[in-house]
Amino acid sequence: MKNEELVSVLEFCTMHRAEMEFVSSLKDSGLVEFVFIDGQPYVSLNHLRQLEKMVTFHYDLNINLEGIETIINLLTRIDELQEEIGRLRERLRVVSSE
Repeated sequence: MKNEELVSVLEFCTMHRAEMEFVSSLKDSGLVEFVFIDGQPYVSLNHLRQLEKMVTFHYDLNINLEGIETIINLLTRIDELQEEIGRLRERLRVVSSE
C-alpha cells in the first residue's frame, strides 16, 4: 500500500476532534484496521469513510461501541443483501429474455 493512500490516525483524530482511545477501541473491536509505519498508526483511504461514520455515531449520536458494532454489522448485511438482489434481478432478466 502506498503512503499517499494512508491517513495518519493522529491527524484524523485532530481534524474530527475524536479521542485516540475511542479510535483505538474501534481497532481493538475489529471495526477498523490500522497500518503502522515507523510506529505511527495510519488508516487506509478505503476505510476512512467508515471510520468517519463511526465517529459520527459516537460523538454526534452518543452511540456506544457495542451499538456501533451492531449498526456496522447491520449496514454490512444490508449491502450484501442489496448486492444479492441485484444479482437475482440480473438472473431474472437473463431467464426472461431467453
